[in-house]
Amino acid sequence: MIIDCHGHYTTIPSSVAAWRQRQTAPSADPTLIGGRGELEVSDEEIRETIEGAQLRMQRERGTDLTIFSPRASWMGHHIGNLETSISWSRLQNDLIRRVSDLFPDSFAPACQLPQTPGEPLDAALEELERCVLEMGFVACNVNPDPTGGYWTGPPLWDAYWAPLWEKLCELDVPAMMHVSASANQNFHTTGSHYLGSDTTVFMQALSSGFMNDYPGLRWIIPHGGGAVPYQWGRLLGMAHDQGWDFWSVLDHIYFDTCVYHQSGIDLLLDVVPTQNVLFGSEMIGAVRGIDPTSGRHFDDTKFYIDNADLEDDERRMVLSENALRVFPRLGVGT
Repeated sequence: MIIDCHGHYTTIPSSVAAWRQRQTAPSADPTLIGGRGELEVSDEEIRETIEGAQLRMQRERGTDLTIFSPRASWMGHHIGNLETSISWSRLQNDLIRRVSDLFPDSFAPACQLPQTPGEPLDAALEELERCVLEMGFVACNVNPDPTGGYWTGPPLWDAYWAPLWEKLCELDVPAMMHVSASANQNFHTTGSHYLGSDTTVFMQALSSGFMNDYPGLRWIIPHGGGAVPYQWGRLLGMAHDQGWDFWSVLDHIYFDTCVYHQSGIDLLLDVVPTQNVLFGSEMIGAVRGIDPTSGRHFDDTKFYIDNADLEDDERRMVLSENALRVFPRLGVGT
């Protein structure tokens, strides 16, 4: 089984986008609790948005199962208040469960969490438990910067985050550390904010060493880890100079393969230990076009892995076996 660890519902029905627009309209009452009216989405609408998009590309590219979560750039944790985030997260997660129910052999559900700057994580813990224990979700997305690119919240090693790390260990589910849209004009959402966050997340873990306090805690850093593989020697050297335990971080952190050119994938696979790399494509995501030099979609990452200089057992680890270790609930409730 070839497992894509990084997929988002980016082809969501238009009625969902309209609901979100009503919820977050500038003219809306900011104190309103809950959503913006009822939302009805038929099974047929979901099938139409999946079969001609993610499912078709799965089949064309030869992958089997995608760990599927709500569209990351739409999580919008900086928008509205906590009730806004709770309502939106529940709606999104319920849709992801329906996708997985309609296509159980092709999609395994991962949830977004309600997070709001300045608010405690109680609602996030409640939604995580609902999704994992009641609906069989296998993972979640955690936004390390719910302020939308301003990074005014506590760092990941702060006690503020401890209840979430403890709950992830208790439930034995990993977190993809994925920011949402940037509200800061200095940072382009997918080209800068995402990649800067990936690097920042790794550095916070490395410089603090806090993950050693949570033996079961597992993070996936998306987009190939941002600058981390390219600056591996710099970070390893800093760890040597500062007395940070570089290698213990890799007991907890994994990198996906959402790197959209062959030489980038080759670097990732050459530098990062094979057991820490998970196949991911984030297809129909930030990059949707065709590379004119190859004639293939930029985000057809399986093609790059197939053509990488890997032994057969290493390729199996990247495409399947590592994911089965990192996502143990793939065999439960999916």
